[in-house]
Amino acid sequence: DGEKVIARITEWPKGTKNPFGEVVEVLGKVGAHETEMHAILAEFELPNHFPETITQEAEKISGEISREEIKRRRDFRKVKTITIDPADAKDFDDALSIKAMKDGIWEIGIHIADVGHYVRTGTKLDEEAYMRGTSVYLVDRVVPMLPERLSNELCSLKPNEDKLCFSAVFHMNEKAEVLDQWFGKTIIHSDRRFDYAQVQEIIENSEGEMKDEILKLHELSSMLRSLRFKKGAFSFERVEVKFQLDNTGKPIGVYFKEAKDSNWLIEEFMLLANKKVAEKIGKVKKGTQAKTFVYRIHDRPDPEKIMNFSNFVHRFGYSLKTGTDQAIAHSMNKLVHDIKGKNEQYILESLAIRTMAKAKYSGKNIGHYGLAFPFYTHFTSPIRRYPDLMVHRLLQSYLDGEKSENSRKNEMRCEHSSSREELAVQAERASVKYKQVEFLKDHIGEEYDGIISGVNEWGFYVELTDNHCEGMVPVRELSDDFYEYDESNYCLVGARTRRRFEIGQPVRVEIIRADLARRQLDFALASND
Repeated sequence: DGEKVIARITEWPKGTKNPFGEVVEVLGKVGAHETEMHAILAEFELPNHFPETITQEAEKISGEISREEIKRRRDFRKVKTITIDPADAKDFDDALSIKAMKDGIWEIGIHIADVGHYVRTGTKLDEEAYMRGTSVYLVDRVVPMLPERLSNELCSLKPNEDKLCFSAVFHMNEKAEVLDQWFGKTIIHSDRRFDYAQVQEIIENSEGEMKDEILKLHELSSMLRSLRFKKGAFSFERVEVKFQLDNTGKPIGVYFKEAKDSNWLIEEFMLLANKKVAEKIGKVKKGTQAKTFVYRIHDRPDPEKIMNFSNFVHRFGYSLKTGTDQAIAHSMNKLVHDIKGKNEQYILESLAIRTMAKAKYSGKNIGHYGLAFPFYTHFTSPIRRYPDLMVHRLLQSYLDGEKSENSRKNEMRCEHSSSREELAVQAERASVKYKQVEFLKDHIGEEYDGIISGVNEWGFYVELTDNHCEGMVPVRELSDDFYEYDESNYCLVGARTRRRFEIGQPVRVEIIRADLARRQLDFALASND
Protein backbone atom coordinates (compact mmCIF):
# COMPACT_ATOMS: atom_id res chain seq x y z
CA ASP A 1 0.00 0.00 0.00
CA GLY A 2 1.24 3.48 -0.82
CA GLU A 3 3.68 2.36 -3.53
CA LYS A 4 3.63 3.55 -7.15
CA VAL A 5 4.04 0.82 -9.75
CA ILE A 6 3.95 0.27 -13.49
CA ALA A 7 1.38 -2.39 -14.38
CA ARG A 8 0.54 -4.23 -17.59
CA ILE A 9 -3.09 -5.09 -18.37
CA THR A 10 -3.27 -8.85 -18.97
CA GLU A 11 -7.02 -9.19 -19.64
CA TRP A 12 -10.24 -7.20 -19.51
CA PRO A 13 -13.18 -9.60 -19.69
CA LYS A 14 -16.30 -8.35 -21.45
CA GLY A 15 -18.94 -6.98 -19.12
CA THR A 16 -16.52 -6.36 -16.23
CA LYS A 17 -15.77 -2.92 -14.87
CA ASN A 18 -12.07 -3.44 -14.06
CA PRO A 19 -9.22 -5.09 -15.93
CA PHE A 20 -6.74 -7.66 -14.56
CA GLY A 21 -3.05 -6.88 -14.62
CA GLU A 22 0.41 -7.65 -13.35
CA VAL A 23 3.02 -5.44 -11.75
CA VAL A 24 5.93 -4.87 -14.15
CA GLU A 25 8.03 -2.53 -12.02
CA VAL A 26 7.81 -1.10 -8.52
CA LEU A 27 8.76 2.60 -8.63
CA GLY A 28 8.72 3.21 -4.88
CA LYS A 29 6.81 5.12 -2.23
CA VAL A 30 4.39 7.80 -3.43
CA GLY A 31 5.86 11.28 -2.91
CA ALA A 32 9.49 10.10 -2.79
CA HIS A 33 11.63 12.14 -5.20
CA GLU A 34 13.06 9.18 -7.18
CA THR A 35 9.64 7.53 -7.40
CA GLU A 36 7.97 10.64 -8.83
CA MET A 37 10.72 11.34 -11.39
CA HIS A 38 10.58 7.74 -12.61
CA ALA A 39 6.77 7.92 -12.66
CA ILE A 40 6.94 10.99 -14.95
CA LEU A 41 9.25 9.11 -17.33
CA ALA A 42 6.88 6.13 -17.27
CA GLU A 43 3.85 8.37 -17.89
CA PHE A 44 5.42 9.62 -21.14
CA GLU A 45 6.75 6.15 -22.03
CA LEU A 46 10.36 7.28 -21.63
CA PRO A 47 12.99 4.83 -20.32
CA ASN A 48 14.74 5.39 -16.99
CA HIS A 49 17.68 3.01 -17.55
CA PHE A 50 19.53 1.19 -20.31
CA PRO A 51 19.04 -2.56 -20.86
CA GLU A 52 22.10 -4.53 -19.75
CA THR A 53 22.83 -5.65 -23.36
CA ILE A 54 23.11 -2.00 -24.50
CA THR A 55 25.42 -1.04 -21.63
CA GLN A 56 27.62 -4.07 -22.37
CA GLU A 57 27.78 -3.21 -26.10
CA ALA A 58 28.87 0.33 -25.22
CA GLU A 59 31.53 -0.92 -22.77
CA LYS A 60 33.08 -3.11 -25.49
CA ILE A 61 33.77 -0.16 -27.83
CA SER A 62 37.46 0.63 -27.99
CA GLY A 63 38.58 4.16 -27.20
CA GLU A 64 41.89 3.71 -28.97
CA ILE A 65 42.54 5.98 -31.98
CA SER A 66 44.70 4.19 -34.56
CA ARG A 67 47.32 5.84 -36.78
CA GLU A 68 45.27 4.81 -39.82
CA GLU A 69 42.24 6.65 -38.40
CA ILE A 70 44.31 9.80 -37.78
CA LYS A 71 45.63 9.69 -41.38
CA ARG A 72 42.05 9.69 -42.70
CA ARG A 73 41.29 12.92 -40.85
CA ARG A 74 42.28 16.59 -40.93
CA ASP A 75 44.50 17.23 -37.90
CA PHE A 76 43.55 20.19 -35.68
CA ARG A 77 45.49 19.10 -32.60
CA LYS A 78 47.93 22.02 -32.77
CA VAL A 79 45.20 24.66 -33.31
CA LYS A 80 43.96 26.57 -30.22
CA THR A 81 40.68 24.84 -29.26
CA ILE A 82 38.23 25.31 -26.38
CA THR A 83 34.88 24.04 -25.11
CA ILE A 84 32.29 26.27 -23.39
CA ASP A 85 29.48 24.56 -21.47
CA PRO A 86 27.40 24.88 -18.28
CA ALA A 87 29.45 24.41 -15.09
CA ASP A 88 27.70 21.09 -14.29
CA ALA A 89 27.92 19.62 -17.84
CA LYS A 90 29.31 16.11 -18.17
CA ASP A 91 29.16 15.71 -21.95
CA PHE A 92 30.90 18.21 -24.23
CA ASP A 93 29.71 17.65 -27.78
CA ASP A 94 31.05 20.83 -29.40
CA ALA A 95 34.37 22.71 -29.44
CA LEU A 96 35.61 25.86 -31.16
CA SER A 97 39.05 26.40 -32.67
CA ILE A 98 40.45 29.73 -33.86
CA LYS A 99 43.52 30.51 -35.96
CA ALA A 100 44.68 33.81 -37.46
CA MET A 101 45.38 33.57 -41.21
CA LYS A 102 46.89 36.34 -43.34
CA ASP A 103 45.16 39.64 -44.31
CA GLY A 104 42.72 39.72 -41.36
CA ILE A 105 41.20 36.32 -42.16
CA TRP A 106 40.26 33.95 -39.32
CA GLU A 107 39.88 30.19 -39.53
CA ILE A 108 37.05 29.16 -37.21
CA GLY A 109 36.51 25.45 -36.61
CA ILE A 110 33.23 24.18 -35.19
CA HIS A 111 34.08 20.67 -34.04
CA ILE A 112 31.29 18.24 -33.17
CA ALA A 113 31.75 14.85 -31.47
CA ASP A 114 31.94 12.14 -34.14
CA VAL A 115 29.29 9.92 -32.55
CA GLY A 116 28.81 8.04 -35.85
CA HIS A 117 32.36 6.66 -35.57
CA TYR A 118 31.35 4.79 -32.41
CA VAL A 119 27.61 4.20 -32.95
CA ARG A 120 27.36 2.20 -36.17
CA THR A 121 24.20 1.74 -38.23
CA GLY A 122 22.41 -1.55 -37.55
CA THR A 123 23.84 -2.11 -34.05
CA LYS A 124 21.64 -2.56 -30.98
CA LEU A 125 23.19 0.65 -29.64
CA ASP A 126 21.99 2.55 -32.70
CA GLU A 127 18.50 1.04 -32.46
CA GLU A 128 18.27 2.09 -28.80
CA ALA A 129 19.43 5.65 -29.62
CA TYR A 130 16.87 5.89 -32.45
CA MET A 131 14.09 4.58 -30.18
CA ARG A 132 14.93 7.20 -27.52
CA GLY A 133 15.39 9.95 -30.11
CA THR A 134 16.76 12.46 -27.62
CA SER A 135 18.19 12.92 -24.15
CA VAL A 136 15.52 13.97 -21.65
CA TYR A 137 16.19 16.86 -19.25
CA LEU A 138 14.13 16.56 -16.09
CA VAL A 139 14.32 19.08 -13.27
CA ASP A 140 17.12 17.22 -11.48
CA ARG A 141 18.72 14.90 -14.03
CA VAL A 142 19.53 14.04 -17.61
CA VAL A 143 18.22 10.77 -19.02
CA PRO A 144 20.81 10.35 -21.81
CA MET A 145 20.20 9.07 -25.33
CA LEU A 146 23.52 7.20 -25.23
CA PRO A 147 25.10 5.20 -22.38
CA GLU A 148 27.59 7.03 -20.16
CA ARG A 149 30.57 5.22 -21.73
CA LEU A 150 29.81 7.15 -24.93
CA SER A 151 28.15 10.37 -23.77
CA ASN A 152 30.54 11.21 -20.93
CA GLU A 153 33.70 9.41 -22.05
CA LEU A 154 34.45 8.37 -25.66
CA CYS A 155 32.46 11.10 -27.46
CA SER A 156 32.83 13.89 -24.88
CA LEU A 157 35.37 16.49 -26.05
CA LYS A 158 37.31 16.60 -22.80
CA PRO A 159 40.34 18.89 -22.50
CA ASN A 160 43.89 17.55 -23.01
CA GLU A 161 42.68 14.44 -24.87
CA ASP A 162 42.72 13.57 -28.58
CA LYS A 163 39.12 13.35 -29.78
CA LEU A 164 37.44 12.41 -33.07
CA CYS A 165 35.13 15.03 -34.57
CA PHE A 166 33.01 15.91 -37.58
CA SER A 167 33.80 19.55 -38.27
CA ALA A 168 32.57 22.62 -40.13
CA VAL A 169 35.53 24.94 -40.80
CA PHE A 170 35.09 28.50 -42.05
CA HIS A 171 37.41 31.24 -43.23
CA MET A 172 35.88 34.51 -42.04
CA ASN A 173 36.89 38.13 -42.53
CA GLU A 174 36.69 40.92 -39.92
CA LYS A 175 33.02 41.49 -40.85
CA ALA A 176 32.19 37.84 -39.96
CA GLU A 177 31.50 37.05 -43.62
CA VAL A 178 32.20 33.44 -44.66
CA LEU A 179 34.72 33.42 -47.52
CA ASP A 180 35.42 29.70 -47.61
CA GLN A 181 34.10 26.53 -45.99
CA TRP A 182 35.06 22.90 -45.46
CA PHE A 183 33.21 19.95 -43.92
CA GLY A 184 34.79 16.68 -42.88
CA LYS A 185 36.22 14.30 -40.28
CA THR A 186 38.90 15.69 -37.95
CA ILE A 187 40.93 14.98 -34.84
CA ILE A 188 41.21 17.70 -32.17
CA HIS A 189 42.88 18.26 -28.79
CA SER A 190 40.95 20.77 -26.64
CA ASP A 191 43.31 23.10 -24.74
CA ARG A 192 40.86 24.25 -22.10
CA ARG A 193 37.36 23.58 -20.78
CA PHE A 194 35.52 26.82 -19.90
CA ASP A 195 32.10 27.25 -18.33
CA TYR A 196 29.78 30.09 -19.33
CA ALA A 197 30.47 32.18 -16.22
CA GLN A 198 34.25 32.10 -16.83
CA VAL A 199 33.86 33.20 -20.45
CA GLN A 200 31.38 35.90 -19.43
CA GLU A 201 33.96 37.31 -17.01
CA ILE A 202 36.60 37.42 -19.76
CA ILE A 203 34.15 39.17 -22.14
CA GLU A 204 33.21 41.75 -19.49
CA ASN A 205 36.71 42.41 -18.11
CA SER A 206 38.95 41.64 -21.12
CA GLU A 207 41.20 39.61 -18.83
CA GLY A 208 41.88 35.93 -18.31
CA GLU A 209 43.35 32.83 -19.91
CA MET A 210 43.03 32.74 -23.74
CA LYS A 211 41.37 36.18 -23.64
CA ASP A 212 42.54 37.12 -27.18
CA GLU A 213 40.89 34.05 -28.71
CA ILE A 214 37.69 34.43 -26.65
CA LEU A 215 37.33 38.16 -27.36
CA LYS A 216 37.78 37.57 -31.12
CA LEU A 217 35.19 34.76 -31.07
CA HIS A 218 32.85 37.07 -29.14
CA GLU A 219 33.39 39.89 -31.66
CA LEU A 220 32.63 37.64 -34.66
CA SER A 221 29.62 35.99 -32.98
CA SER A 222 28.16 39.41 -32.11
CA MET A 223 28.33 40.39 -35.79
CA LEU A 224 26.66 37.13 -36.83
CA ARG A 225 23.90 37.77 -34.28
CA SER A 226 23.35 41.35 -35.39
CA LEU A 227 23.13 40.29 -39.04
CA ARG A 228 20.60 37.58 -38.17
CA PHE A 229 18.25 40.08 -36.52
CA LYS A 230 18.59 42.49 -39.45
CA LYS A 231 17.36 39.68 -41.71
CA GLY A 232 14.29 39.10 -39.54
CA ALA A 233 15.23 36.52 -36.89
CA PHE A 234 13.44 36.49 -33.53
CA SER A 235 15.27 37.09 -30.25
CA PHE A 236 13.24 35.25 -27.61
CA GLU A 237 15.43 35.01 -24.52
CA ARG A 238 13.23 32.93 -22.22
CA VAL A 239 14.13 33.11 -18.54
CA GLU A 240 14.67 29.52 -17.37
CA VAL A 241 13.18 28.61 -13.98
CA LYS A 242 15.48 26.32 -11.97
CA PHE A 243 15.07 24.78 -8.51
CA GLN A 244 17.65 24.46 -5.74
CA LEU A 245 17.20 20.91 -4.42
CA ASP A 246 18.43 19.51 -1.11
CA ASN A 247 20.10 16.07 -0.95
CA THR A 248 16.69 14.33 -0.86
CA GLY A 249 15.55 16.16 -4.02
CA LYS A 250 13.20 18.51 -2.15
CA PRO A 251 13.03 22.03 -3.65
CA ILE A 252 14.30 24.64 -1.18
CA GLY A 253 14.57 27.64 -3.50
CA VAL A 254 13.99 28.98 -7.00
CA TYR A 255 16.48 30.76 -9.24
CA PHE A 256 16.46 31.98 -12.83
CA LYS A 257 18.91 31.36 -15.65
CA GLU A 258 19.30 34.04 -18.31
CA ALA A 259 21.32 33.77 -21.49
CA LYS A 260 24.33 36.11 -21.63
CA ASP A 261 27.04 36.97 -24.16
CA SER A 262 28.94 33.75 -23.40
CA ASN A 263 25.84 31.69 -24.29
CA TRP A 264 25.32 33.66 -27.49
CA LEU A 265 28.97 33.19 -28.48
CA ILE A 266 28.46 29.42 -28.67
CA GLU A 267 24.91 29.71 -30.00
CA GLU A 268 25.89 31.83 -33.02
CA PHE A 269 28.65 29.51 -34.18
CA MET A 270 26.39 26.47 -33.75
CA LEU A 271 23.67 28.23 -35.78
CA LEU A 272 26.26 29.04 -38.46
CA ALA A 273 27.38 25.40 -38.69
CA ASN A 274 23.78 24.13 -38.81
CA LYS A 275 22.84 26.66 -41.50
CA LYS A 276 25.89 26.01 -43.70
CA VAL A 277 25.56 22.21 -43.48
CA ALA A 278 21.89 22.50 -44.58
CA GLU A 279 22.86 24.84 -47.43
CA LYS A 280 25.64 22.47 -48.54
CA ILE A 281 23.07 19.73 -49.27
CA GLY A 282 19.85 21.69 -49.88
CA LYS A 283 21.05 24.66 -51.94
CA VAL A 284 21.23 23.31 -55.49
CA LYS A 285 21.15 24.82 -58.97
CA LYS A 286 17.74 25.44 -60.52
CA GLY A 287 16.38 22.32 -62.15
CA THR A 288 18.56 20.06 -59.97
CA GLN A 289 17.01 17.76 -57.38
CA ALA A 290 18.41 18.18 -53.85
CA LYS A 291 19.46 14.96 -52.14
CA THR A 292 17.43 13.51 -49.25
CA PHE A 293 18.32 15.28 -46.01
CA VAL A 294 17.09 16.11 -42.49
CA TYR A 295 15.99 19.73 -42.03
CA ARG A 296 14.90 21.54 -38.90
CA ILE A 297 11.88 23.44 -40.18
CA HIS A 298 9.75 26.17 -38.63
CA ASP A 299 6.59 27.36 -40.36
CA ARG A 300 5.20 30.89 -40.46
CA PRO A 301 2.80 31.71 -37.59
CA ASP A 302 -0.94 31.64 -38.11
CA PRO A 303 -2.00 35.23 -39.09
CA GLU A 304 -5.02 35.04 -36.75
CA LYS A 305 -2.79 34.10 -33.78
CA ILE A 306 -0.44 37.00 -34.58
CA MET A 307 -3.41 39.40 -34.77
CA ASN A 308 -4.78 38.14 -31.42
CA PHE A 309 -1.35 38.53 -29.81
CA SER A 310 -1.03 42.03 -31.27
CA ASN A 311 -4.39 43.02 -29.74
CA PHE A 312 -3.33 41.48 -26.44
CA VAL A 313 0.01 43.32 -26.08
CA HIS A 314 -1.82 46.55 -26.91
CA ARG A 315 -3.52 46.28 -23.48
CA PHE A 316 -0.08 46.65 -21.88
CA GLY A 317 0.72 49.73 -23.93
CA TYR A 318 2.90 47.95 -26.51
CA SER A 319 2.36 47.67 -30.25
CA LEU A 320 3.11 44.95 -32.79
CA LYS A 321 3.30 45.40 -36.56
CA THR A 322 1.68 42.54 -38.43
CA GLY A 323 2.51 43.30 -42.08
CA THR A 324 5.50 41.50 -43.59
CA ASP A 325 7.53 38.69 -41.99
CA GLN A 326 10.36 41.17 -41.39
CA ALA A 327 8.01 43.75 -39.82
CA ILE A 328 6.62 41.10 -37.45
CA ALA A 329 10.17 40.02 -36.48
CA HIS A 330 11.46 43.56 -35.91
CA SER A 331 8.47 44.64 -33.81
CA MET A 332 8.52 41.31 -31.90
CA ASN A 333 12.22 41.91 -31.07
CA LYS A 334 11.44 45.48 -29.99
CA LEU A 335 8.71 44.10 -27.71
CA VAL A 336 11.18 41.59 -26.15
CA HIS A 337 13.58 44.49 -25.51
CA ASP A 338 10.87 46.78 -24.08
CA ILE A 339 9.45 44.24 -21.61
CA LYS A 340 12.84 43.13 -20.22
CA GLY A 341 12.77 43.32 -16.42
CA LYS A 342 9.05 44.19 -16.29
CA ASN A 343 6.44 42.16 -14.37
CA GLU A 344 4.78 41.13 -17.61
CA GLN A 345 8.03 39.92 -19.27
CA TYR A 346 7.64 36.22 -18.52
CA ILE A 347 3.97 35.99 -19.47
CA LEU A 348 4.32 37.97 -22.71
CA GLU A 349 7.35 35.94 -23.79
CA SER A 350 5.44 32.71 -23.05
CA LEU A 351 2.46 33.89 -25.09
CA ALA A 352 4.70 35.08 -27.94
CA ILE A 353 6.29 31.63 -28.14
CA ARG A 354 2.82 30.00 -28.08
CA THR A 355 1.85 32.23 -31.02
CA MET A 356 4.63 30.69 -33.11
CA ALA A 357 4.43 27.38 -34.95
CA LYS A 358 6.44 24.48 -33.51
CA ALA A 359 9.80 23.61 -35.04
CA LYS A 360 10.15 20.00 -36.20
CA TYR A 361 12.26 17.65 -38.33
CA SER A 362 11.42 16.96 -41.97
CA GLY A 363 12.98 15.96 -45.26
CA LYS A 364 10.77 18.56 -46.96
CA ASN A 365 12.49 21.91 -46.47
CA ILE A 366 10.36 25.05 -45.92
CA GLY A 367 13.06 27.01 -44.07
CA HIS A 368 13.20 28.17 -40.47
CA TYR A 369 10.95 31.19 -39.93
CA GLY A 370 12.10 32.04 -36.39
CA LEU A 371 15.78 32.11 -37.36
CA ALA A 372 15.10 33.69 -40.80
CA PHE A 373 17.19 30.92 -42.45
CA PRO A 374 16.02 29.41 -45.79
CA PHE A 375 18.07 26.28 -44.92
CA TYR A 376 18.62 24.92 -41.43
CA THR A 377 19.40 21.56 -39.81
CA HIS A 378 20.66 20.08 -36.55
CA PHE A 379 24.31 19.01 -36.87
CA THR A 380 25.83 20.16 -33.58
CA SER A 381 24.49 17.85 -30.80
CA PRO A 382 24.70 14.18 -31.85
CA ILE A 383 25.38 13.02 -28.25
CA ARG A 384 21.88 14.11 -27.22
CA ARG A 385 19.79 14.23 -30.44
CA TYR A 386 19.37 11.39 -32.93
CA PRO A 387 18.54 13.65 -35.94
CA ASP A 388 22.06 15.16 -35.64
CA LEU A 389 23.51 11.66 -35.99
CA MET A 390 21.31 11.15 -39.08
CA VAL A 391 22.66 14.44 -40.49
CA HIS A 392 26.29 13.34 -39.86
CA ARG A 393 25.72 10.07 -41.70
CA LEU A 394 23.93 11.67 -44.66
CA LEU A 395 26.49 14.47 -45.00
CA GLN A 396 29.43 12.02 -44.94
CA SER A 397 27.68 9.77 -47.45
CA TYR A 398 27.22 12.70 -49.87
CA LEU A 399 30.78 13.99 -49.31
CA ASP A 400 31.87 10.48 -50.33
CA GLY A 401 29.84 10.82 -53.55
CA GLU A 402 27.10 8.33 -52.61
CA LYS A 403 23.65 8.55 -54.19
CA SER A 404 20.62 10.03 -52.44
CA GLU A 405 19.05 8.11 -49.54
CA ASN A 406 15.48 6.79 -49.54
CA SER A 407 13.27 9.85 -48.88
CA ARG A 408 10.27 7.89 -47.51
CA LYS A 409 12.37 6.11 -44.87
CA ASN A 410 14.03 9.43 -44.01
CA GLU A 411 10.67 11.19 -43.53
CA MET A 412 9.43 8.40 -41.27
CA ARG A 413 12.56 8.81 -39.11
CA CYS A 414 12.08 12.59 -39.01
CA GLU A 415 8.47 12.18 -37.80
CA HIS A 416 9.60 9.71 -35.13
CA SER A 417 12.32 12.13 -33.95
CA SER A 418 9.84 15.02 -33.74
CA SER A 419 7.38 12.97 -31.68
CA ARG A 420 10.14 11.78 -29.30
CA GLU A 421 11.25 15.39 -28.85
CA GLU A 422 7.68 16.43 -28.02
CA LEU A 423 7.38 13.67 -25.38
CA ALA A 424 10.69 14.75 -23.82
CA VAL A 425 9.48 18.38 -23.62
CA GLN A 426 6.22 17.27 -21.97
CA ALA A 427 8.11 15.18 -19.42
CA GLU A 428 10.44 18.08 -18.64
CA ARG A 429 7.45 20.39 -18.07
CA ALA A 430 5.76 17.77 -15.86
CA SER A 431 8.90 17.47 -13.70
CA VAL A 432 9.09 21.27 -13.31
CA LYS A 433 5.39 21.40 -12.47
CA TYR A 434 5.83 18.68 -9.84
CA LYS A 435 8.64 20.65 -8.18
CA GLN A 436 6.54 23.85 -8.28
CA VAL A 437 3.73 22.09 -6.40
CA GLU A 438 6.18 20.49 -3.97
CA PHE A 439 7.91 23.86 -3.39
CA LEU A 440 4.64 25.66 -2.56
CA LYS A 441 3.17 22.78 -0.53
CA ASP A 442 4.83 24.30 2.56
CA HIS A 443 3.37 27.74 1.80
CA ILE A 444 -0.38 26.97 2.05
CA GLY A 445 -2.25 30.04 3.31
CA GLU A 446 0.43 32.49 2.15
CA GLU A 447 -0.33 35.31 -0.30
CA TYR A 448 1.57 36.19 -3.49
CA ASP A 449 1.33 38.70 -6.31
CA GLY A 450 0.78 37.23 -9.75
CA ILE A 451 -0.37 37.79 -13.31
CA ILE A 452 -3.24 35.94 -15.02
CA SER A 453 -1.53 33.70 -17.59
CA GLY A 454 -4.50 31.80 -19.03
CA VAL A 455 -8.30 31.69 -18.84
CA ASN A 456 -10.85 28.96 -19.56
CA GLU A 457 -14.41 28.06 -18.51
CA TRP A 458 -13.20 26.39 -15.27
CA GLY A 459 -11.22 29.36 -13.97
CA PHE A 460 -8.01 31.27 -14.64
CA TYR A 461 -4.32 30.46 -14.28
CA VAL A 462 -2.04 32.76 -12.32
CA GLU A 463 1.72 32.91 -12.62
CA LEU A 464 3.34 34.11 -9.40
CA THR A 465 5.65 37.09 -9.97
CA ASP A 466 8.31 35.99 -7.45
CA ASN A 467 8.97 32.46 -8.63
CA HIS A 468 7.03 31.95 -11.92
CA CYS A 469 5.11 29.01 -10.39
CA GLU A 470 1.65 28.65 -11.92
CA GLY A 471 -1.65 27.57 -10.37
CA MET A 472 -5.38 27.96 -10.98
CA VAL A 473 -8.10 30.03 -9.35
CA PRO A 474 -11.12 27.76 -9.99
CA VAL A 475 -14.46 29.42 -10.78
CA ARG A 476 -15.90 27.78 -7.66
CA GLU A 477 -13.56 29.95 -5.55
CA LEU A 478 -15.05 33.16 -7.03
CA SER A 479 -17.97 33.55 -4.61
CA ASP A 480 -18.86 37.22 -5.26
CA ASP A 481 -20.70 36.52 -8.55
CA PHE A 482 -21.56 33.94 -11.21
CA TYR A 483 -18.76 34.07 -13.80
CA GLU A 484 -19.11 33.11 -17.47
CA TYR A 485 -16.33 32.47 -19.97
CA ASP A 486 -16.16 34.97 -22.84
CA GLU A 487 -14.35 32.85 -25.45
CA SER A 488 -13.79 35.61 -28.02
CA ASN A 489 -12.03 37.87 -25.46
CA TYR A 490 -10.32 35.11 -23.40
CA CYS A 491 -11.80 36.35 -20.13
CA LEU A 492 -14.25 35.50 -17.34
CA VAL A 493 -17.03 38.03 -16.78
CA GLY A 494 -19.28 38.35 -13.71
CA ALA A 495 -22.99 38.13 -14.70
CA ARG A 496 -24.08 40.79 -12.19
CA THR A 497 -21.01 42.91 -11.42
CA ARG A 498 -19.45 42.65 -14.96
CA ARG A 499 -16.13 42.18 -13.18
CA ARG A 500 -13.57 40.76 -15.61
CA PHE A 501 -10.58 38.45 -15.24
CA GLU A 502 -8.35 38.44 -18.33
CA ILE A 503 -4.83 37.40 -19.38
CA GLY A 504 -2.16 39.81 -18.21
CA GLN A 505 -4.21 41.22 -15.33
CA PRO A 506 -2.30 41.54 -12.02
CA VAL A 507 -3.96 39.77 -9.05
CA ARG A 508 -3.06 38.83 -5.49
CA VAL A 509 -3.76 35.21 -4.57
CA GLU A 510 -3.61 32.85 -1.63
CA ILE A 511 -2.35 29.27 -1.99
CA ILE A 512 -5.15 26.98 -0.80
CA ARG A 513 -4.23 23.51 -2.15
CA ALA A 514 -1.13 21.70 -3.49
CA ASP A 515 -2.00 18.32 -5.02
CA LEU A 516 1.24 16.44 -5.77
CA ALA A 517 -0.51 13.45 -7.35
CA ARG A 518 -2.17 15.70 -9.94
CA ARG A 519 0.76 18.19 -10.07
CA GLN A 520 -1.82 20.91 -9.46
CA LEU A 521 -1.84 24.15 -7.45
CA ASP A 522 -5.12 25.77 -6.47
CA PHE A 523 -5.28 29.46 -5.59
CA ALA A 524 -8.02 31.74 -4.30
CA LEU A 525 -8.16 35.50 -4.64
CA ALA A 526 -6.62 37.16 -1.59
CA SER A 527 -9.22 38.72 0.70
CA ASN A 528 -8.20 42.28 -0.21
CA ASP A 529 -8.21 41.67 -4.00
